[in-house]
Amino acid sequence: MLPPEIEAYRDHCWQRDPTQRVETVQQAEAFVERVGFTNSLTDSRKPGPSLYVTVCGRRDAVMPRNVQKDAEASLTWVLKDDVVRRGKVYYSKLARGRAMFVAPRIVPYFYAVWGIRKNEERNQLSAHARSILKVLRKEYESASIDLRNDSGITDRKEFAKAFDELQAAMIVIPSEVVYEPKFTYIWTLAEIRFPTQLKAKIDRQTAFREIARCFLESAGMTVPGELAKVTGLSRPEAGLGNQALVKEGFAISPSQGTYVLANIDERLRAIS
Repeated sequence: MLPPEIEAYRDHCWQRDPTQRVETVQQAEAFVERVGFTNSLTDSRKPGPSLYVTVCGRRDAVMPRNVQKDAEASLTWVLKDDVVRRGKVYYSKLARGRAMFVAPRIVPYFYAVWGIRKNEERNQLSAHARSILKVLRKEYESASIDLRNDSGITDRKEFAKAFDELQAAMIVIPSEVVYEPKFTYIWTLAEIRFPTQLKAKIDRQTAFREIARCFLESAGMTVPGELAKVTGLSRPEAGLGNQALVKEGFAISPSQGTYVLANIDERLRAIS
């Protein structure tokens, strides 16, 4: 349980309020830039900010079972597709299979932790992942079915596993969603849309700290294990990031594993 004032702070920063509802693709992009990174279609049962929750504009939003007939779930799905098409923020299935949006300013820190560079691919990527990547580097953009055929991976599960591997390594991202004649994603190389961000040289310790900073700024407070659950960092990595914030005076730690913005009282007064 979080203190009521922290929940109120998150309501403001994560736009869990009817007056801050996201309704357009421009508002969705602005939300991602504001929070730094966010889940896409998770609800109040999962930690961290969420595009679906801010579309609903309420803290206790729960995704219905029949999402096709739910207006809020449908709008979130449409906005997600539009954000992918515009390519102004990073979207992919990242660490631990999380489908997340990441603001361009935060992409270098995520890449420093999870990205695989070209000179590491042979040792760190599976043979299937390298086969898909070889095709995509030749075509630059291709649909899922074409990539499966051209890479020679006939087993659907193996293909999906290899594709998740490429997304988690921040090498491949969706660039378009097509529904006719049948549903498919069009894929491209992440370096095509985010060349500057993926070339930045950042050490892992700095990345841990800046990912922790980004989350704490919008969360106000983080409890044991929360940062790891939201981002996919390990708990030791999340701890290193939060402890670095304490050392520089950005955060305080009232108890083990709990971190609070050092100027939280000032920030609370600003939104009250």
